[in-house]
Amino acid sequence: MSLIITDECINCDVCEPVCPNEAIYQGDEIYEIDPALCTECVGHFDEPQCQTVCPVDCIPKDPNRQESQLQLLSKYRQLIAAEQR
Repeated sequence: MSLIITDECINCDVCEPVCPNEAIYQGDEIYEIDPALCTECVGHFDEPQCQTVCPVDCIPKDPNRQESQLQLLSKYRQLIAAEQR
């Protein structure tokens, strides 16, 4: 699954800089996560870094974007390969 930021977000700015895939960005009202870039930190860390730093616990898994660990790892590898071009 990709992660999602809920409307409980307080725009504290701590999640964006810790995302290794630069999937988090400032939306119209709150921070948002690009599901095409979110790997839940698979390939980088053992747990999603945005979840570990979020002070209000507003970054759950997106139930509409279910992905297995293997799919997340595959996405990570594609993102790394694209960076190396």
